[in-house]
Amino acid sequence: MNTPFDEKPRRPGIFASLRASFLTGLVVIAPVGLTVWLIWTLFGWVDGFVLPLVPQRFNPEEYIGINLRGVGVIFFLVFTIVVGWVAKGLIGRSAIRFAETLVDRTPVVRSIYSGIKQIAETVFAQTERSFEKACLVQYPRKGIWAIGFISTQAKGEVLEKSDVTGELVSVFVPTTPNPTSGFLLYFPVEDVVELEMSIEDAAKLVISAGLVYPPEKPGGKPKVEPVRRAS
Repeated sequence: MNTPFDEKPRRPGIFASLRASFLTGLVVIAPVGLTVWLIWTLFGWVDGFVLPLVPQRFNPEEYIGINLRGVGVIFFLVFTIVVGWVAKGLIGRSAIRFAETLVDRTPVVRSIYSGIKQIAETVFAQTERSFEKACLVQYPRKGIWAIGFISTQAKGEVLEKSDVTGELVSVFVPTTPNPTSGFLLYFPVEDVVELEMSIEDAAKLVISAGLVYPPEKPGGKPKVEPVRRAS
């Protein structure tokens, strides 16, 4: 209960109001500005690398007199598509196989090429090698839960030499705020709890250190269930 002697709460001053408006505007502008700047910078970097390799007669700047940023990106996309189309054919596969045979005989180049190839295949190849679902696992000890991503079921020597009687699944447990690094762990299938949230929502939760939760679905608390067994 307030009394006549209680101090009335002060209204925020004009500088506090301006500061709050500035921070709100910064939250709105910063993501858009940084995204545009990164894309603009990336286009300029690709143009600076690709355009010197393009004959002058194919460069639009020779005809309109204006340096159009992004032309190098278009040339790069077209060139990459053509290379991919040729590589899918019989002649392209044979040429690539022959070139890789020569690379394998070169000690230093072999190590560099194989590493870059594995990274490129992991990041860009359109295969089924992707995370299946987001999940919860008890890590680094019982009673502490961590978000992970189910990748594959364990097989071969890993499954044979593990001290379990059932199935094992491989789970990638990312670190915060950089989800590209983490730990590859193998859990018994009954210890992995599958989540209904998408991979993207789980990644946002990890990157934001638990601040950005996915919107709750109608019906209250999200359900969790044990990971599905392979049929």
